[in-house]
Amino acid sequence: MWLTFAVILFSIVSYSLEYFAIEITALGSLLLLMMIFVGLPSASDAQGLVTLDDLLAGFANPALLAVLALLIIGQGLFQTDALDRPAQYITRFAKRHRYIAFVTVYISAAFISAFINNTPVVVMFIPIMTVVAANLRLSSSKVLMPLSFISILGGMTTLIGSSTNLLVAEAARKAGVLELKFFDFTEIAIMVSSIGAVYALLVMPRILQNRKSMADQLSQTTGKQFIAQIPLSEGDALVGKKAVAGMFPDLKDMTVRLVQRGETPYLPPFDNVTLQAGDTVVVAATRQALTTALKGGHKMAKVAENQRLKEISPKTDVTLAEVIVPPASRMSGQTIAQASFRSKTNCIVLGVQRRSRMPRMAMSDIRLEPGDVLLVGGARDDVEALRLNKDLLLIELSSTDVPQRRYAPRAILIFLATAFATASGLLPIATAALAGAFCMIVFKCLNLRQAVRALDSRIYMLVGASLASAVALQNTGGARFIAGAVVNTMQGQEGWVLLSGLFLLVAVLTNILSNNATAVLFAPIAISIATQTGLPVEPFVVCVILAANCSFATPIGYQTNLLVMGPGHYRFADFLFAGIPLMIIIWLSFSFIAPWYYGL
Repeated sequence: MWLTFAVILFSIVSYSLEYFAIEITALGSLLLLMMIFVGLPSASDAQGLVTLDDLLAGFANPALLAVLALLIIGQGLFQTDALDRPAQYITRFAKRHRYIAFVTVYISAAFISAFINNTPVVVMFIPIMTVVAANLRLSSSKVLMPLSFISILGGMTTLIGSSTNLLVAEAARKAGVLELKFFDFTEIAIMVSSIGAVYALLVMPRILQNRKSMADQLSQTTGKQFIAQIPLSEGDALVGKKAVAGMFPDLKDMTVRLVQRGETPYLPPFDNVTLQAGDTVVVAATRQALTTALKGGHKMAKVAENQRLKEISPKTDVTLAEVIVPPASRMSGQTIAQASFRSKTNCIVLGVQRRSRMPRMAMSDIRLEPGDVLLVGGARDDVEALRLNKDLLLIELSSTDVPQRRYAPRAILIFLATAFATASGLLPIATAALAGAFCMIVFKCLNLRQAVRALDSRIYMLVGASLASAVALQNTGGARFIAGAVVNTMQGQEGWVLLSGLFLLVAVLTNILSNNATAVLFAPIAISIATQTGLPVEPFVVCVILAANCSFATPIGYQTNLLVMGPGHYRFADFLFAGIPLMIIIWLSFSFIAPWYYGL
């Protein structure tokens, strides 16, 4: 038991300091537990307590498989831009009323979480909040952890809001002391959770650090400007558009550098210039702006049409990447057409970026120079093949796939079917999630490579090793030892002190054990405390329900924390930094409200 305590303490400290990668710490703690119980010769007496199968069972845990499968479903929604339209509505509203928009989304998530499992709720809102945050130029780390915590707070308000609530209520019913109904503890739960929600909404976004992945920094949010050209033909939406204050509003996030009409070039400020069929519009735009143009599908033919971009049709998966023209390149001094870029690489140049200057000429007239960065598009295999091209240097981590919006309806349908099957109890959450992930791949919402990329090795190792520690803590009697010691210490105290102390103990352990394990362990202890002291049973049962839901301080505390850990690029210490204050706020709120509410 004491060795198990030592391993858990080592794990928590190592996770917090992050001197070693999370995967290394998780693997190290697992190996230590193996040595303690099944490895060393002196462990023969311990083999009956914890077997090797017990320690490794966490890696096949249904909850872990459900989390990984739901990550794939979320990637399918992202890859098809399925939630882009609702996100745009929220974004437009948020630009005028930023805080009201976010508060509305969070309150909606909390309300829905009170009636269905928190996990599909968070899965549904993660892509929306990520897109909204990106559109408002906020880091996703500012909004996703509050989303997880708000859903947990909403889930603690009704009997079916969380599996934890049902487990504690069932334990009280079997003991024959109390039968909780659907809304029996909703009032006190709303009072307590509302105080915590104020912290999650107003304080957490200010104290959480900006977290961005390396890929985001190199490819998604770069401010580099590329020169691109848009030939206009009859019936084009841009034909007939006039410049306003030197800008063309329809070319969002793009700066028009030149309008070429036959042999006549028109330069800014474009006074009295009306776009006509046959014009070539030369623009300067970031990679993100060009990617947004490509997402629309119908706009793809307008970008560099002279290079037959129509051959990469909206029904083809398109990958974008950046390549550098090296000093020894045979393309140096040639235009893109002279270099036969299309025929040699099967890729199309969408833009040219030159650090030294931004030339005012059509992209087809630019002669390439060493150091130029080209934004290219093509099939994934063709882009990957650029690594072997001696005349170009592919920038690693710069390749991204253009979302395929034609699959958006089926992605939404798969997601809704998964959420319904989970919420209605038609299928266990793991079964429904795996079926949803399978359908996302089979129906081409994302390919196998994209699905594998959605999996987070940190989550897999973290959960598997933590569940091994939880099994060891329970089987060695460590959890009961802690509970018994605290209960003995509080004997003879007033009812509100017992209630407050029990809440704090359960709230701390629910972040180390799973919330369900903590609830099952402490439900009978809480009932025993009430009966031995002659106090009402309901306050102590509700105490365990609310405290077991305080899974804020670690990513392993609850599934929704694990779900946001990857997209938010959080570290273990971020949950400690932002989650511990919320846990303390809920504890103090309950300690003051419960005695008044129950008349203790």
